[in-house]
Amino acid sequence: MLSNESLHPPSFSRSNSQASVDSSASMEEFLREIESIKESSVGTQEEQPPTAAAAEVKPVDEGELEAEWLQDVGLSTLISGNEEEDGKALLSTLTRTQAAAVKKRYNTYTQTLRKKNKQPVRDVRDIFGVSESPPSDSCEHATQLDGTKEEKDLPGVTKTSRPLPDDASLNSTTLSNGAQDEEGGFVALQSGSVSILEAIPDIPVHTNGSADAEQSVQSALSDDDYLGKNIPAEAEELSFEVSYSEMVTEMPDRNKWKKSDIKKEDYVLTKFIIQKTRFGLTETGDLSVEDMKKIRHLSLIELTAFFDAFGIQLKRNKTERVRGRDNGIFGVPLTVLLDNDRKKDPAVKVPLVLQKFFQKVEESGLESEGIFRLSGCTAKVKQYREELDARFNADKFKWDKMCHREAAVMLKAFFRELPTSLFPVEYIPAFISLMKRGPDIKVQFQALHLMVMALPDANRDTAQALMTFFNKVIANESKNRMNLWNISTVMAPNLFFSRSKHSDYEELLLANTATHIIRLMLKYQKILWKVPSFLITQVRRMNEATMLLKKQLPSMKKLLRRKTLDREVSILKTSKVPQKSPSSRRMSDVPEGVIRVHAPLLSKVSMAIQLNSQTKAKDILAKFQYENSHGSSEHIKMQNQRLYEVGGNIGQHCLDPDAYILDVYHINPHAEWVIKP
Repeated sequence: MLSNESLHPPSFSRSNSQASVDSSASMEEFLREIESIKESSVGTQEEQPPTAAAAEVKPVDEGELEAEWLQDVGLSTLISGNEEEDGKALLSTLTRTQAAAVKKRYNTYTQTLRKKNKQPVRDVRDIFGVSESPPSDSCEHATQLDGTKEEKDLPGVTKTSRPLPDDASLNSTTLSNGAQDEEGGFVALQSGSVSILEAIPDIPVHTNGSADAEQSVQSALSDDDYLGKNIPAEAEELSFEVSYSEMVTEMPDRNKWKKSDIKKEDYVLTKFIIQKTRFGLTETGDLSVEDMKKIRHLSLIELTAFFDAFGIQLKRNKTERVRGRDNGIFGVPLTVLLDNDRKKDPAVKVPLVLQKFFQKVEESGLESEGIFRLSGCTAKVKQYREELDARFNADKFKWDKMCHREAAVMLKAFFRELPTSLFPVEYIPAFISLMKRGPDIKVQFQALHLMVMALPDANRDTAQALMTFFNKVIANESKNRMNLWNISTVMAPNLFFSRSKHSDYEELLLANTATHIIRLMLKYQKILWKVPSFLITQVRRMNEATMLLKKQLPSMKKLLRRKTLDREVSILKTSKVPQKSPSSRRMSDVPEGVIRVHAPLLSKVSMAIQLNSQTKAKDILAKFQYENSHGSSEHIKMQNQRLYEVGGNIGQHCLDPDAYILDVYHINPHAEWVIKP
């Protein structure tokens, strides 16, 4: 929490800080919230058990931090030395900037171990291979945004973030250790002397997998109205198809950005237009749990590479480790709350008690002036807290006696008393440094977008529900006097908190930047939860690589000799038709361009559909609706149905109604097609 001294903000001008608040009124509002937090926390701190209140402070060890980072991004295999398919598949999909970020952290980790005279670890060149490029190769002269050169040796790292074309599915000397193709789209990895995945040939394919970039654009979506039909002059197009870190690295005049002040006026925030490709847009909830886990790993790597491009370290710390309570409501980790809630409803993604708080405020508090500035009755709040802890999980709490004011107070307390803050506080210093470098709102949004994608599922789903709720409050601004700026100012101390000690100046800077981040989240609520298509492309390649490794390399410790490997690879290259297997979708009885769609919950359970270049997901749904239109109940069922691609190179993907299915079919020909809720 903010210290007592921080209640008296240090004097500094806008030139000294990018996070200074524009109006004194807003600062007073912020400080009042801190005072309220301090007053309410006096009693609760005494009641909390030692495990929930005490933080374990450990000295920072850079090697341990990098090891933790490698584990968090799914690369524990680099630490353990185990030959895990998932880790190798992930490495094989990395772009140039992402691979450089991994290499940098791995080098720090190995150097720290060597200083401690511990067991030798693998050299980074054993993982990324040895570069065959001449000294003039552009990869060796990539520059950071602060004007300094990157590490010169980026062995095995390719120049672009282009995806693997559909017809080149990991079939070119995949298991050989030959020289890397300099024009490939991904990283050629090695384990010892054996290359795991060779670089992809230079084939002109659009980043989203389409062979024609000009045909990839379908419609434009804006953060305000999702339509983008009349794009104003101040609007800016935002692409999800190219890696953000690659985009920044290749951006001209990247050192000439103007510094971006935090201003109170909403109109200074750029309006973004998102171009919807022929594959449509994907929400975070549209992908399977396993694929979202890969998205999180890739997002953290990409976020680190993104900050690296600006010469900013995404510092991690181990200064606070709070276990939290095992039962009750307040001070309990989100995952524990969800585990308890899923005993009642397996589909729950947001804690039920939090949904109840939303409901109570929406019932009668949306038009209440200063709803989140009111403190409520202290005695009642304490009573309700105790009753919720004791009775909520048994469904014995009487919600009808609680008013919206107490619900709003306890909603803030709920987030403030989580064992760890909803949003990782360690990202804020890097975000402050990013703003000091002067990039505009677009770059800030890209950093925030990756932060959101890297959040654990429970945190991300809860954050999305919270921002949706706050936008409902803001929609009633004329009556409740709570606009985007007010909500951000009041909620920042509750959503971003740290138990570490900071100076007065650092406390204020962190708090004001947290306010700005929440403001960005509220402004761009409608597009912030879209999964960037370049990450989905990487997930597809990961799944393809994993399947290939499992098929061809059942035991990496017992590799066949070189000649045997070459013979197997040549068979793969010359084989034009996939071997028939239960998982193969290219069945002989289904012609090219024809898919069989299954709808197990409808009366018409299956249908073969001939695809053309204009067939959309919603067209297939409409066809099933027509075939099942004999009863009104079937019509009602279809309103909640969506088309999914299942299997192949994706776990499960709920398709955008505007997605062109032939394009999806081409990048995932072995998928099954299912209509379900």
